[in-house]
Amino acid sequence: MRLILLRHGETLWNKESRLQGHGDSNLSEKGILQATRIKDSVRQLSPARVVTSDLGRARLTAELIGYPDALPDDKLRELHMGAWTGLRKPDLIENDAERYWQWRAGEYTPSGGESWKTFCMRVHTALRGWVLQEDSDLLAVVHSGVIRAACHVFLDLPVERLLPVSPATMTIFNFECPEHDKPKLEAYNIGAFMPDKDAAD
Repeated sequence: MRLILLRHGETLWNKESRLQGHGDSNLSEKGILQATRIKDSVRQLSPARVVTSDLGRARLTAELIGYPDALPDDKLRELHMGAWTGLRKPDLIENDAERYWQWRAGEYTPSGGESWKTFCMRVHTALRGWVLQEDSDLLAVVHSGVIRAACHVFLDLPVERLLPVSPATMTIFNFECPEHDKPKLEAYNIGAFMPDKDAAD
């Protein structure tokens, strides 16, 4: 069976390079368009069940791709960023670069936030639980951090080598045997092509 992870569309905070975590910024106009454009690609995969993070940006993405009844799961939320929620990444890099890069490597946790290790355990428990319930393909509408954590726990990829995935793109794991904890990576960060008009000329 395949586990298809779809990142939500771009949000207003994504546009501003803000850390979202459990904060819940709305989808931007571009994010809505991204979700609309990836819809046909997702539907062609015909997942038997669809689940989603319970945060609004993921649930709306699920609705826009045609799954308004996707089952919400709070264990599929993004990493909780504590005191850094809502802060801009460029500002953190300028003012607190050492701790920012330690955080990106999973070695620092902002005040009130969730450690990378705890987050990975949460994501692993949630995704394994859903995989073991299914014989057919499963779609989960989630967050960039969840996809990075899945690559870490299922493929043993080091956290510092994991780049964020783009909004409204898919990453696909193939569990040839659902009981086996080492799937094959079939696709990473694939999506519908959408030219960036802002980059023209």
